[in-house]
Amino acid sequence: MARRRAGSSGQALSSRLRKHIQQLSERLGPARAAFATHPRWSLVAVGLIALGIALVMSDADDADAPDAVAETLVLLPNQVPNPDAGAPADPGPELPPLSPADPAASNEPAPAEAPDAPAGRAWQLVEVKPGQTLERIFRDLGLSARQLHDVVQLNEHTRQLASIRPGDVFGFDLDPEQGFLALRADFDEDRWLIVEQGEDGLGSRFENRAMDSRIVEASGIISSSLFNAAKASGLSDNMTLRLANIFGWDIDFALDIRSGDRFALIYEEIWRDGEYLRDGPILAARFVNQGDAFEAIRFDAGKGPDYFAPDGRPMRKAFLRAPLNFTRVTSNFNPRRFHPITRRVRPHNGTDYGAPTGTPVWAAGDGRVIRSAYNNANGHYVFVQHGNNIITRYLHLHRRSVNVGDRVRQGETIGTVGMSGMATGPHLHYEFLVNGAHRDPRTVDLPPAEPLPPTLMDDFRRTGEPLLAKLEELQGPAVLLAQREDERCEQADTDC
Repeated sequence: MARRRAGSSGQALSSRLRKHIQQLSERLGPARAAFATHPRWSLVAVGLIALGIALVMSDADDADAPDAVAETLVLLPNQVPNPDAGAPADPGPELPPLSPADPAASNEPAPAEAPDAPAGRAWQLVEVKPGQTLERIFRDLGLSARQLHDVVQLNEHTRQLASIRPGDVFGFDLDPEQGFLALRADFDEDRWLIVEQGEDGLGSRFENRAMDSRIVEASGIISSSLFNAAKASGLSDNMTLRLANIFGWDIDFALDIRSGDRFALIYEEIWRDGEYLRDGPILAARFVNQGDAFEAIRFDAGKGPDYFAPDGRPMRKAFLRAPLNFTRVTSNFNPRRFHPITRRVRPHNGTDYGAPTGTPVWAAGDGRVIRSAYNNANGHYVFVQHGNNIITRYLHLHRRSVNVGDRVRQGETIGTVGMSGMATGPHLHYEFLVNGAHRDPRTVDLPPAEPLPPTLMDDFRRTGEPLLAKLEELQGPAVLLAQREDERCEQADTDC
């Protein structure tokens, strides 16, 4: 044991000794219980205590020095070297090993932990109400007009935040002490715009949203109307209109639909962040009208997706059969019609489609406007010159949207339905001329559109065949049964 250095007072030294012995005794209390269980290590324990006292005494410079407290690592019995090198030591009862997380388990420093990933923001969602402004939203959240200005004027993307509509949803991350931390807003269909406070001030970034498309199948049988049957099949009105538009060149959905007509389609639904967002495109469809089956497959031939029949012919013809969404035909093509105003029999060289005033009127095909004017008989009217010596005429318009010389595309709005000129109610008078001769717009053979080139037919078949097979599963058996029933009725020559 090391000798203590001479001090100025024996009484002070004795007091310090008693104090250190008491401190060490309290720290080594749990160890004493273990030593009592293993008597053979008592001598070792006493030696360790004495050694600790000696080290404390040797570090003391004088009586006024601060008290020193030493933390002693006590080794359990199975970790103490064997004092008898000649005979194996009794290991005593086995103790559980120390956990690697315990600092006493190893002398190696513990590895540094990787920093935690930033926790997800706690967004406070605010839905824009009618008449509400972004400035009002900031004020209601306790944010200043200066903060709003800094956010909106950050860059060209954040400037769009100033234009908000009822129903828009903004997310705010606010801290009671730091205030504004971040703002989240819809930028487009599949991205968030995030404006956040960083070490260098405000910054913005885009964050992708989880987008997904799901294949949906639907089919139905018409009993009263297409819209009722489609709604019963789970289709939205928008999807029903898109289905009708695909077959609109072959089927007059205002006049040709019959009870018992059938439809089937395969389309996509677009989901975002696990929630339904909207309907996607129709991938394939079939419509059976009065026993005639029409099929369409969506395919991109290099000019954007369009619909084609199974043999590669476009569903989109060179001309629309009817250049508007109408409610009824008020007067058909008739070379000897009695005119309701002049009270004379004269040719009615077109078809009158009744529709509400303001209904859009479309160009029936691609072409050039050769007349756009007004007179007392025709009212506001537009004439369009197409290829193959075809001219289409649109009379009694409420407004004209094109001028002479304008190029128009099929489906482009050229005016709206009205009752200008000699008309008894709002309608469109539509004429179709071939080589200067009037033809019935509802029955004239429309020029065919160019089919898919042979180089694309293999890709088209690979796309279409599995879709057509699925349509067969959805609708095929019922259609075949109806056809066989009709055949039996014809053979029996009976009223079925």
